[in-house]
Amino acid sequence: GRLADSSLGARSLGMNPWVMVASPAYLRRHGTPRRAQDLSSHTALIYSSVVGDDVWHMQTPRGEPVSVPVSGRLRSNNLSAVLAAARDGMGIALMPRYVAHDSLAAGRVKEVLAGHVLPEQEIHAVFPSPRLLPAKVSHFLAFLQGRFAGDWWAQSP
Repeated sequence: GRLADSSLGARSLGMNPWVMVASPAYLRRHGTPRRAQDLSSHTALIYSSVVGDDVWHMQTPRGEPVSVPVSGRLRSNNLSAVLAAARDGMGIALMPRYVAHDSLAAGRVKEVLAGHVLPEQEIHAVFPSPRLLPAKVSHFLAFLQGRFAGDWWAQSP
């Protein structure tokens, strides 16, 4: 996430994009949201480790910011549980793309409101001193920057 000012050293590694997903069965039963505002009439699967988790923020395809209050019967701090519930047709989930990637590729969930832009999280490596960085740590940071470049969530390990 966003780093506070401190005496620690830090190196930006990349971005963690988010995606909104639901199972094909859920979308058949309840309809596919066409606009962000439609989400308020759907069942949300809420990842509770995010501040303000019951209001989902995004930008419309035209770049307009929109915030939608959501509600649902499942609230969890475990992304695997939220994804499993989405795959089982329990509602619409908002989560990091790397978590949903394999289920999206397999067709177990579909992207919802794909034209909307969801927030991303910054990924950083943090270390004790910005001045006394051993060569092996510097090489490891360079390796991590390469791993988190581009569509890193879709790359094979």
